[in-house]
Amino acid sequence: MHPSYLLNRRALLRVAGLATAGAAVLPLSEPATAEDRPYGPFRMGIQSYSLRGFDVDRALKETHELGLEYWESYNAHLPLSTEAATVAAHKDRLKSAGIRVLAYGVVGFNTDAAANRRVFEGAKALGIRCLSADPAPAVMDQLEQLVEEFKINIAIHNHGPGHRYGTLQSCVDAVRDRHKRIGVCVDTGHFLRSSENPVKVVETLGPRVLGVHMKDVKDTRRFTILGQGDMDVVGTLKALHAIKYRELVALEYEENPKAPLDDIRACLAAMREAVQKL
Repeated sequence: MHPSYLLNRRALLRVAGLATAGAAVLPLSEPATAEDRPYGPFRMGIQSYSLRGFDVDRALKETHELGLEYWESYNAHLPLSTEAATVAAHKDRLKSAGIRVLAYGVVGFNTDAAANRRVFEGAKALGIRCLSADPAPAVMDQLEQLVEEFKINIAIHNHGPGHRYGTLQSCVDAVRDRHKRIGVCVDTGHFLRSSENPVKVVETLGPRVLGVHMKDVKDTRRFTILGQGDMDVVGTLKALHAIKYRELVALEYEENPKAPLDDIRACLAAMREAVQKL
């Protein structure tokens, strides 16, 4: 890494107010033995959008059979609710499958204060730690109050070229001087689509990385199996390890929605192989 880059990065961190602002979240329990940690220090799970071709019960079953225990749920699988019966049904499904929902999204937040509050209330009812989000800039002050009140993180999701949070700099600008619970969900594939290096993204954002979607892209256009595109998988994991990232690492595989399981297994195998090189 060139020294001039380090100097520029330190300057960026100072200006952005990122260097010392971490996420004040309660720790999760660690696996008991090394055999229980095929993904090393990372809490590996899946964005349930990867399993969108299945209903929620099948998606949970397949997640368990993939050897995973964590979800970032998308709305079609577990619609957020504060109704006691709906929340209880969600929790029963999750408990039966042995799956814990740590994150949820991607949620769009606009200036409807009541609707935004309902999202947080539903997330709290389900025990969610982090909301991947695409918030309108005008709502950021309101979100500052909600993350403090509910103790739930907001992770702004980059969504590729042309998106309002499509670049590293736009993400830095969005979280500059914001509450420590407002950070970024680093979608590695969409950063690659924007010709951004996920390693640099993680290094620059540091403790503002509050979520991760692991996906690979070839030539800025084609989503592919992890490790078969342009992503430096090992380098990205090393960068996450260096910042002591311990929240959810969610595989998100967008291709082949009707029959994704073989491809997902290949992605997870690539993750396990990469972890061995940390």
